[in-house]
Amino acid sequence: MKASGVAKNAFVVAALTALSRVLGLGREMLQSRLIGAGVAQSAFALAFALPNMARKLFGEGALTAAFVPVFKSELENSSLEAAARLARSVMTTVVMILAAFVILAILGLDAFAAWRGCFDAPQADRFSLTFDLVRILLPYMIFICAAAFGMGVLNAFGRFKAASFVPSLLNICWIGALAAIWFFPGLEVALRIKIVAYAVLSAGALQMAFMFRMMAKKGILPYPSFALWRDPKFRLVWRNVAIGALGAGAIQLNYLLDQFLAQLAAPWAAGVIGYAERLMDLPLGIVGVSFGTVLLPTLSGHFAKDDLDGARAALVASLSPLLFVMVPAAAGLMVLAPEVTGFIYEGGEFDSVATLRVSRALAVYSAGLAFFGFQKVFVPWFQAQGDMKTPLRVSVCTVVLNAFLNIMAVLLLPVEWRHVGLAVSTVVCSGVGCLLLGMKARMKNGVLGLAAVLPRLIKIILASIVMACVIYLVKKALPIESCFWRTAILVPLGGGVYLAFSFLSGIRFSPAKH
Repeated sequence: MKASGVAKNAFVVAALTALSRVLGLGREMLQSRLIGAGVAQSAFALAFALPNMARKLFGEGALTAAFVPVFKSELENSSLEAAARLARSVMTTVVMILAAFVILAILGLDAFAAWRGCFDAPQADRFSLTFDLVRILLPYMIFICAAAFGMGVLNAFGRFKAASFVPSLLNICWIGALAAIWFFPGLEVALRIKIVAYAVLSAGALQMAFMFRMMAKKGILPYPSFALWRDPKFRLVWRNVAIGALGAGAIQLNYLLDQFLAQLAAPWAAGVIGYAERLMDLPLGIVGVSFGTVLLPTLSGHFAKDDLDGARAALVASLSPLLFVMVPAAAGLMVLAPEVTGFIYEGGEFDSVATLRVSRALAVYSAGLAFFGFQKVFVPWFQAQGDMKTPLRVSVCTVVLNAFLNIMAVLLLPVEWRHVGLAVSTVVCSGVGCLLLGMKARMKNGVLGLAAVLPRLIKIILASIVMACVIYLVKKALPIESCFWRTAILVPLGGGVYLAFSFLSGIRFSPAKH
């Protein structure tokens, strides 16, 4: 794929991802009003973290990163049937491992649940709700990992549309459940969140079925197969998975530690952080994840043909449009965090105190948007070369730093600011990770041509600063108190100022010269 094709496919993915994020935004608006930001939401956030951890380990994370380069090489250098046999064998192993884990985990939960009698009444209720939600959502990890694996297969074929639509299915089912709950205002919050969990489980089954159908259309029938368990390529995939899983696992364990520390920081902290992260994920998911999705199979194809120059051009071509969105989004969200949070979430069970808490975390997370996006496009650079160890080493370094900073935040900060300290730690560690990845890439492959992006980045930063200043001044002068109207006025104003200054500065979307 040519460098210009990376941006084109990334924008296709971004458009479909935007659909999912808009649906997700509607979902969050409903959930915040029907569930709130209290104990029930925190219990759900912790329970949902487990299948998400599996998805990032065995779905779109370590497994996809290890599988796609080998699968792409089979497509480029062998045949479709050989690639299909590899895909079926790997997928069979994944489903078997996850099914065994889910069965053992449910049995273990039933034994561990006997401890709930050791807590007082409020803690016992919280403990019981969390365990019930975990039981419901554990099987979801099988469905979503199988679906994510199918997404990796289709992406390797250069078919990004179907895979990018899959997350929308989850949001559609989720919104349907919340809309049904809306008509039964007498339901307790604990029952409401359980209904949401069952909707998520059903959505996972639908996502898996949809991806299996799309795989079959590409000639890869998803039936169980043990044909290649002794094949060197199959073993190569799992050897790379083992290495990648150590890094991804370190990150996910750190994420679970964050969730645990958030529970210790305050009963509401995990839910508040989750709401802030989902607002941050709106620009990150649309642009950062889109480029990362396209880059892995694209770079894998270049490296399979020993085309280092093509890989460099593809990497450089992805950075300018990514930064063009991420930098102003960061500046705008930092200034407008209270207004955006109030507009999206406030109402019903979600009060002004929750808005304040979420907006504080959102402002901090926003500062790291460019770092988060940079990691999304730079980690595939190593994965496409079959180098799983470099991201692992960087992950371990940042995980250790993040754990230390998080513990310090919980121990030293006031209760109302502990969740903000957790967000600061995430941003700092992401910046450190970007620096380490850049240094390692230069050591491994020489000059990457990233200096070509620097003049454009300077203009983007200047345009973002001008935009943020204008928004801040107008925000202070506005006599309107409504978050809806303030957001409706200030967001288009900021976007217009940024685009106008960018045009006058000569910023364009064309790939950077290499």
